[in-house]
Amino acid sequence: MVSKKRQKQKRNWKRLIVKLFFTGLFIVSIFIFTLVILVKIGVFGSLPDYAQLKKIKNNTATNIYSVDNKLLGRYYYQNRTNVSYDEIPDHLIQALVATEDVRFYEHNGIDPRSTLRVLVKTIILFNRSSGGGSTITQQLAKNLYKRRDFGIVTIPVAKIREMILARRIENLYSKKEILELYLNTVSFGENTYGIETASIIFFDKQPADLNIEESAVLVGLLKANTSYNPRKNKEAAKRRRNIVLKQMHKYGYLNKTKFEELRQLPVTIKYRKLTHTEGPAPYFREYLRRKCLDILKNNKRSDGNEYNLYTDGLKVYTTLNSKMQDYLEKSVKKHLLKLQQEFEKEWKGEEPWISNPKLAMLQIEQSSAYKSFRKKGLSQNEAIAAMKVLRKTEIFTWEGNKDTLISPLDSVLHHFKTLQTGSLVMNGKTGDILAWVGGVNYKYFKYDHVIAKRQTGSTIKPIIYASALESGIKPCDFYENDSVVYEDYDNWTPQNSGEGYGGYYSVKGALANSINTISVKLLMQAGIDTTISLAHKSGISSYLPPVPSMALGTGEVSLYEMVKSYVVFLNQGKSIEPRVIRRIEDSEGNVLYSDPAHEPADTVMSPVTAQTVLAMMQGVVDRGTANGLRSVWKFESDFVGKTGTTQNNTDAWFIGMSPGLIAGVWVGGDNPVVRFKSTTYGQGAYSALPVFANFFQYLYHDNKYSYLKNDTFNIPDSIYSLLDCYDFDEYAEPRIFYLFDKKETDIEEFIRRIFNRKRKREKEEKKRPKRTDHQVN
Repeated sequence: MVSKKRQKQKRNWKRLIVKLFFTGLFIVSIFIFTLVILVKIGVFGSLPDYAQLKKIKNNTATNIYSVDNKLLGRYYYQNRTNVSYDEIPDHLIQALVATEDVRFYEHNGIDPRSTLRVLVKTIILFNRSSGGGSTITQQLAKNLYKRRDFGIVTIPVAKIREMILARRIENLYSKKEILELYLNTVSFGENTYGIETASIIFFDKQPADLNIEESAVLVGLLKANTSYNPRKNKEAAKRRRNIVLKQMHKYGYLNKTKFEELRQLPVTIKYRKLTHTEGPAPYFREYLRRKCLDILKNNKRSDGNEYNLYTDGLKVYTTLNSKMQDYLEKSVKKHLLKLQQEFEKEWKGEEPWISNPKLAMLQIEQSSAYKSFRKKGLSQNEAIAAMKVLRKTEIFTWEGNKDTLISPLDSVLHHFKTLQTGSLVMNGKTGDILAWVGGVNYKYFKYDHVIAKRQTGSTIKPIIYASALESGIKPCDFYENDSVVYEDYDNWTPQNSGEGYGGYYSVKGALANSINTISVKLLMQAGIDTTISLAHKSGISSYLPPVPSMALGTGEVSLYEMVKSYVVFLNQGKSIEPRVIRRIEDSEGNVLYSDPAHEPADTVMSPVTAQTVLAMMQGVVDRGTANGLRSVWKFESDFVGKTGTTQNNTDAWFIGMSPGLIAGVWVGGDNPVVRFKSTTYGQGAYSALPVFANFFQYLYHDNKYSYLKNDTFNIPDSIYSLLDCYDFDEYAEPRIFYLFDKKETDIEEFIRRIFNRKRKREKEEKKRPKRTDHQVN
C-alpha cells in the first residue's frame, strides 16, 4: 500500500516536472518570439537595412610610407586597415573556420545546431561553458554594429539582432566576401583591428607571408585577445595555438604528422608597435600629420565633404628613408646614453636647477600628477606631499622604459633633467627630408626639437661670412683678434671661447677656429640688416636680433631652418624648399595631392661666395673645431661643417655636410637650465658632433650607401686659390676696417703702429718655410 502510494507520488512529480518544463519552454518561446518582434519593429533601435549593409565601411587607418616603401606608422581612431581575400593565406581561413565556425560553408548565417546547444545549455540548464554559438557571420554583425545596454535583456536582444543581420548579410555577400569583411573588422587586442594590422604588429609581415603556426596564433587570439596575447603570455598563447592546430587536424586541414610537428614549436613573434607614440620617426609623423590636415582641407570629396585622415584609409608617401631613419635613431641613442652619464657625473648628485629652484617648481606644477591632486581640492603643499608617495611607475631610461618604485615628484624631476636632441638629415640637392629625430622618446617627451627654436651659437657664422664675402671682403683678409667695445650697443664686448686674444686671423681662419671677435667685425662691416636679409633668403624665417651679438648666434632659430639655410652652399648659392610628402592617395589609389621633386630655385648668393664658404668650412673639419671627425672618428671622406655652442653651454650644435647630404644636430635640455657646467662637455664638438659621426659611420658601413663616402665637393682650384693664406698670423696687416673703430682716436698713431707691425711681419716671413699647400697650416 505504501509502495503504491510512493509510486503514485513519483509519477505526479514527473508529470509536474514535465509540465513545468513545457510551461517554461512555452514562456521562453513566447519571450523570445516577443523579443524578435520587438527587435524587428525597432523598439531596441533600428536595424540596418539591405541598402545600408551594401555600403559597409569600416573606419580605416591612414598608412604612412617611407621613400623605400616601408610602413612608418598610421593615423587612426581604430588601428585597422583592409586586405582582400586573395591576400589572405588559405591556411589562415582554414584555421578560422575549423575553430570558430566549422559549418560556415553549410549554413546561411545561423547555425541551428549551435544555437540550440546554447539555448538548452545556457538558458535552460544554466551551463555557461557551452560555447558562444555565434557563427562567423553573426560575429561580423557584432563587429560592425556594437551592442547596446538594455539591462537584463541585453544579451538576448543582441543575439537576436545579430541573427537577423547575419541572415541579411548572407543574402548580400558571398562566403569569401564575408570572410574578408570579418578578418578586416575583428579585434586582436591592443587597439589592433583587422588581420593586416595584427600580422604587422605581432610578426612584422603581411598576412600573405604568415606561416601556419603564426596564423593559428592569430586565430587563437579571437577567443580572448588579452589572455592569449603572445607578447604578454607566450605559454597561454601556445596552448591556445595548439587547440587551433588540433581543430585543423580534426577537420582535415592538417595531417597528423604536420600537426605533431607544429604543436612542438615555440611561439615566436617579432613585435612591432604601431601606436601614435611608438615606432619609427614619431616626431616626423606628428609634423607630417599637421601638414596632411592642412592639405586635406583643400582637397574635398566629390560630395563636398572633407577627407578624414583617421578613418578614410588614405596612403601618405613621404620622402623619409627608413634605413637612414633607423641609423639616425641608433646614433642618437648610442651617443646620448654616454652623454647622459657624463652629465650625471659632472653634477655629482646636485640638481641643475639648484640656483633657480623655481624652474623645478614650474615643471612640477605643469605635471599631470600635480594637476590631478589640485583638481581633487588639495592645496599646493598637500599636492606636493601627495606626489612624494612612492608608487609603481614606468619611466624613461636609456637602457629602455623601466617599471620602478618611484614617487611622481621624483619621476617629474628625473625626466626634467634628461638631455634632449633634435637631429635632421636632408638631401642637399633636392631638399628631401630623409631622417628626423625630434627628441629622445616621443612617449615621454612630446616637444619636437627639430622645429623648436633655440639660440644657434656659431652655426649661424657661415651666413655671416657669406654676407661678408658678398660685400667684398676676401677670405685672406686679416683682422685683429682684439677685444672691442661696441658703445652703440650698450658697451657690449664679444668674447672668444678658449682662444684668447692677440694676433691676426684671416677670414678663413676665423671661421675654421670660430673666432667670435672677428665674426662680429665681419657682421658690422657687411651690415647687420644686409646679413639678416641674406639669412632670411637662405631659409631662416625666424626673427634675428639686429645687434652685433647676432654674429654669435643669439637669435633663436629652429634646427629645421638652419639645415634648410645650409642648402645654398651645396647648390651654387640657390635655395631649395624642403619636401616631406611625395603624394597622398585615397583608399582606391586616386592621387589627392602630389609634390614633385624640388629643384634649386632662387639665387641667394653668388656661386663663388657659396663655394668659397664651402671651402672655408672644410677648414672647420680639417683643422678647426670639428677636427674630431678626422682625428677621433678617422673619416677621410669629404665633409664640411660648423660647430656651435651658446652661452653657459646651454645649446650644443653641429651642422655638417657631405657632398650630397646635410645633417644637423642640436643637444641640450628642454629647459636651458639643464646644461653642462664645463665647455669641455657642453660644446658642440663634444655634445652634438658624435651623433653626426655615428650616423655616417652606420651609413658608410651599409653596402647600399657605401658609395657615398667617395663623393667629393668638386670645388674648383680657382676657389682654393682665394684661400692661399695662413689661418693665423702674429704680425699681419689688418684691413682698414679699424680706422672706423671707435677706440682709434689718433690716426697718425694708428698708421705708425701698422707700419711698425708690417716691418716686423716682413722679418718673420723670412724665417718661415715656404708654403706648399693652401689648405694646410
